[in-house]
Amino acid sequence: MSSEMRAADLPPASLTRGITLMSVGVAALLVAVKAIAWMASGSVALLASLADSALDLVASTITFFAVRYAAVPPDDDHRFGHGKAEAFASLLQAGLVFASAALIGQEAIRSLLNPQPIAAEGWALAVMIFSIVMTFALITAQTWVLKRTRSVAVSGDRAHYASDLFSNLAALAGIAASAWLGIQGLDGAAALLIAGLLLWGAISVFREAAVQLMDQELPAADRARIVELVTQDPRLSDVHQLRTRASGPYVHMQMHVDLEPLLTLADAHQVIVEAERRLLAAFPMADILIHPDPRGLAEPHGGAFAEVAAAE
Repeated sequence: MSSEMRAADLPPASLTRGITLMSVGVAALLVAVKAIAWMASGSVALLASLADSALDLVASTITFFAVRYAAVPPDDDHRFGHGKAEAFASLLQAGLVFASAALIGQEAIRSLLNPQPIAAEGWALAVMIFSIVMTFALITAQTWVLKRTRSVAVSGDRAHYASDLFSNLAALAGIAASAWLGIQGLDGAAALLIAGLLLWGAISVFREAAVQLMDQELPAADRARIVELVTQDPRLSDVHQLRTRASGPYVHMQMHVDLEPLLTLADAHQVIVEAERRLLAAFPMADILIHPDPRGLAEPHGGAFAEVAAAE
């Protein structure tokens, strides 16, 4: 059995813990090599990339702890689990990236107004190439994990590393142009482009975190899949008042379904349990609540949101 197949068999919580540890390791390594190269070259584009990686290290460390706390099982004070810790971590990530973009943009403008020559160009270029390779490898691993989990923290981490990949390419182009073409202003222009990419990445991370914090519904395709799985048993029909939301690694779903009114309580219970098992096979980290209604005999009910849900 290949290592990839063995990894695929791991539970989502183990996958998120592993990828966040990898993220911290990559960020720490890039901070170290970029710091050495920047001190040798004085490149403002490399300085911008170094600042970005330093904040990546802080953000990845926050994510490292957040996914572990988010995976803690529900307790007496948190009956729905601790999954939103991931969304809060993503908000912190977005704030750090915003700060990074502002600082880098300020330094880039100063460089454009007063460009300086780059020293040790070879080291600077080598470090940027190494950074691009490492960042691409991390993004590939994060993408693989996200196909198997629903971690908003890992998604946010991947979003700003994707921005890093483009910013590293911009820094590489700026350093190369300054070193080989003698156009010193391109180094600062590359840093300014990096700031713009970071700003865009921060907005994307903020939006994704807000989706979870505001309890937005799952995508339409996931909701349709839920209805399809539940109604595979012909004794179940008319799924209504379906409500879903994501919370870190967990998916919460609740719904009303119609059952034949003459089923015994034991039979109705078994039908519901089988539906839950089908849902758990597709959504392993789901928290499921299914309320059975007697087909054709149920009265409107459901509490504060019943009328809104029924109108959908």
